[in-house]
Amino acid sequence: MPKYIGAIDQGTTSTRFIIFDHDGNVVALDQKEHQQIYPKAGWVEHDALEIWKNTQEVIQGALSKSRIGSSEIVAIGVTNQRETTLVWDKNTGKPIYNAIVWQDTRTDVIIKKLGKQKAECRKRSAVSGQDRFRTKTGLPLATYFSGPKIKWILENVKGAKQKAKKGELLFGNIDTWLIWNLTGEHITDVTNASRTMLMNLKTLDWDDEILKVMGIPKNILPKIKSSSEIYGYVNSKNALGGVPAAEDGGLSLLKDIPVAGDLGDQQAALFGQTCFKTGEAKNTYGTGCFMLLNTGEKPVQSKAGLLTTLGYKIGNKKAVYALEGSIAITGALIQWLRDNLSLIQASPEIEALAKSVEDSGGIYFVPAFSGLYAPYWKSDARGVIVGLTRYVNKGHIARASLEATAYQTREVLDAMEKDSGVKLRALKVDGDMVFNELLMQFQSDILNVPVVRPKVAETTSLGAAYAAGLAVGFWKDTDELKKNWGRDKEWTPKMDSKRRQGLYSGWKKAVTRTFDWVE
Repeated sequence: MPKYIGAIDQGTTSTRFIIFDHDGNVVALDQKEHQQIYPKAGWVEHDALEIWKNTQEVIQGALSKSRIGSSEIVAIGVTNQRETTLVWDKNTGKPIYNAIVWQDTRTDVIIKKLGKQKAECRKRSAVSGQDRFRTKTGLPLATYFSGPKIKWILENVKGAKQKAKKGELLFGNIDTWLIWNLTGEHITDVTNASRTMLMNLKTLDWDDEILKVMGIPKNILPKIKSSSEIYGYVNSKNALGGVPAAEDGGLSLLKDIPVAGDLGDQQAALFGQTCFKTGEAKNTYGTGCFMLLNTGEKPVQSKAGLLTTLGYKIGNKKAVYALEGSIAITGALIQWLRDNLSLIQASPEIEALAKSVEDSGGIYFVPAFSGLYAPYWKSDARGVIVGLTRYVNKGHIARASLEATAYQTREVLDAMEKDSGVKLRALKVDGDMVFNELLMQFQSDILNVPVVRPKVAETTSLGAAYAAGLAVGFWKDTDELKKNWGRDKEWTPKMDSKRRQGLYSGWKKAVTRTFDWVE
């Protein structure tokens, strides 16, 4: 009887359950969107109970579509939106506040205060400012990461700080929340832990000094595990506190199946793209855009505005590190055009609208809705459209919105090549936007390298499935996974160098117009 691996892919806008066969092909998929909550300007939240409910429903939906028995699923992997932060009551299982999403900027005041303080250091040269914790965590001080979000919750939810000290609360990114509800185990993996600004890159454990500075009790944090091992087993009666599994939901169908893989979404895509060699990179085009470069078994500190992060850790093998360029708003810009301006009715319509004009009409759209991430890390930046004239129409705005993704990716690639000294010969791409032909061709043109889409574009889910499958012996090793990767389509540069440089110079000028907007 054939065997399969299941993957829970909990993203910023939706939750999916995908079933893969041994060749890495998608057997069945179910997906459900969840509500985006915007209480104030710059605030973004999710209802964690809705996400848990949707997770159960998509598990059931995919199993129904696949027509395979649940006994044929040998393991489950989890991948997730990474820095999105949740604190819940250990006894009731209920969140004490909505999940604060990675895009949220409410911790800006906390970040500025931390930056003004000087880090304690055994050497007498103390560090302050944006790089205060960078040596230990690989991350700049920014609203992006989980640690300051935890601090905000503990300081702003009534009674939270006291409950935390008593050991009555638990923290987790969404991977931890799902695994806790699936198995009862309070764990995370090294990739998700590396996005909290609380984990030491070298020890792969929570850093006591940073916890003290942040005012976060260590007892609320999950245990850090590798990305590929058995964490626990699905228990349909693991209706912890007030978060019961639906009686006819997916959990009962997956009873006693091991949960054995856990990777943050972008690291999962790196793994799914089989970027196992030092110097291999991928770029994922989703709500945001994230480029990761495998740097091997030693962390590389960025000098060009990138993040030093964990790539993955398989069982008891050494951890693999990566450089990452994070862009906050790419696909989310297309959603904004759809939902806020009604410029299109469905996201795929953006390509036809953009093709209705030959170019962007001289405009640039810099979508710094949540500030600027890599390589600038300016939380006080805000979005702008520059170069507007009476000539510009909605087609130009659509085209400029797509081009913004390609320009931001170019900035990250330039920084990555500067840090690593490696000149990329081609860029592996994945995510929903890689089926936009106009964007992929422009991306190749502005980068001046080939852009390659794999035959299985669901690489985030696939990476989680691979991690889980390795843990239970479904796949022997990473060499076997390499054999599954195949090329679907490649775009090559067609733009002349003078035009490329002119367009990119205009973009760099436009970006400066976003700086220092919030005082």
